[in-house]
Amino acid sequence: MSTITDLLPGLTAGTWTIDPSHTEASFTVRHAGISKVRGTVAVTEGALSIGEDLAASSVTAVLDATKVTTGDANRDGHLQSGDFFDVENFPTWTFTSTSVSGTGASFVAVGDLTIHGVTQSVELEVTYNGSAVDPFGNTRAGFEATTTISRKEFGLTWNAALEAGGVLVADKVKIELDVSAIKA
Repeated sequence: MSTITDLLPGLTAGTWTIDPSHTEASFTVRHAGISKVRGTVAVTEGALSIGEDLAASSVTAVLDATKVTTGDANRDGHLQSGDFFDVENFPTWTFTSTSVSGTGASFVAVGDLTIHGVTQSVELEVTYNGSAVDPFGNTRAGFEATTTISRKEFGLTWNAALEAGGVLVADKVKIELDVSAIKA
């Protein structure tokens, strides 16, 4: 069996803390069937517990839904309202892995994603981007991850019909993460 260091050079077993100032969660959803709206959600904390192999590894993350940003204050306010994320009642989103598997720098993290108080199992396609020591002596590891969810499965059902047919906001939402973690 290959060790974590064999599979992912530079990554060592132990706890790695997600660095919120160098980590981003973004989303993309089709708007009016003709364009895409993109936004970000702040990742406020998280950790990777790296085992001797991928199967013994796990990840947790907390996102702040009150900090959804799309570049339009009116749209951000609507997303934070009861029509969508209802941040007054559900201010955070969480991800907790239930398994990690793969055979190399690209692998899968399966876990429970909670948005709007609803938890669904999702698969994150993860790519390890390597590790480096920063100018302050911190050992960092970088990852990218993607998944696509159905917003309806999370109780996010608000929509408006279009005159020409179809709806204003698509059901499928692509989520992308760009993560920097620091070895504890």
